[in-house]
Amino acid sequence: MADAKSPSAAESGDSPRGFAFALTAYLLWGFLPFFMKAVAHIPATEVVAHRIVWSVPIAGLVLVVLGRTADIRAALVSPRMLGMATLTAALITVNWGIYVWSIGAGRAIETALGYYINPLFSIFLGAVILKERMTRAQMAAVALAAVAVAILAVDAGGMPWVSIGLCVTWGFYAFFRKTLPIGPNQGFFLEVLLLSVPAIGYILWLEVGGQGHFGDTGLSDMLLLLACGLVTAVPLMIYANGAKLLKLSTIGIMQYIAPTMIFVIAVFVFREPFGPAKLAAFVLIWSALVIYSTSMLRTARARRAAESVLKPAE
Repeated sequence: MADAKSPSAAESGDSPRGFAFALTAYLLWGFLPFFMKAVAHIPATEVVAHRIVWSVPIAGLVLVVLGRTADIRAALVSPRMLGMATLTAALITVNWGIYVWSIGAGRAIETALGYYINPLFSIFLGAVILKERMTRAQMAAVALAAVAVAILAVDAGGMPWVSIGLCVTWGFYAFFRKTLPIGPNQGFFLEVLLLSVPAIGYILWLEVGGQGHFGDTGLSDMLLLLACGLVTAVPLMIYANGAKLLKLSTIGIMQYIAPTMIFVIAVFVFREPFGPAKLAAFVLIWSALVIYSTSMLRTARARRAAESVLKPAE
């Protein structure tokens, strides 16, 4: 789930093709917990390592087909680009690790909450780091999210670190990723390429020590780990090609598809406990998102109206 759009792209209007791409990506992300349950018997760190390694050939093939390999060659000789990519790669690795572990540990509800909070945390991040002025609606939404987190913390006797961890790592990843002057497909390939060196080393260490699950524990585990590249790279690249064809307001609404699916799967399929405290927290989060989304849509409509008035008649 990444923000791969530029402001100019956001103003060009929605494309049915872009909507289809984005919807496909969000549906794939929504069903991802089923795959993560299938690999829950494998340590999360090993799953993440295989997500990285098997994403490299897929992402590389896409760049070859698109003819964008020159961007990677330029990035590899730029110390600044490599430094920023290393930072974003580290953040996405931690995010993946928390996600993989939480689904396997029966904490998918907390995962959904973390992704619901994401856009609100991004607003907070912009206000704190970039000194962006928050609207009253945004302040109300962030305040409701904070109260929801406080309720969960009191109920659990500690901070809901899965939700906070996912939200914070993805929020900072998206923030720093925007400063990386490279396309979304190229950026993803560069990140997994940099991560592949330690990931391959870790996988080899596990296999030599007899702790690995690639080849030693049966064909099913090998196929599941090979599939890690597909379930990681394919949705991201489908999303990247769809997001640039949609307005930011459209993407802003569609981003709730995946966490809603995760929430439904967690409660009704995985049968995770959903007591009064979690219900209260989610009601607050959903209320915050309604406030946030309504404000965002009003702002987008006002901007388009202003542009239509200022646009010279042809």
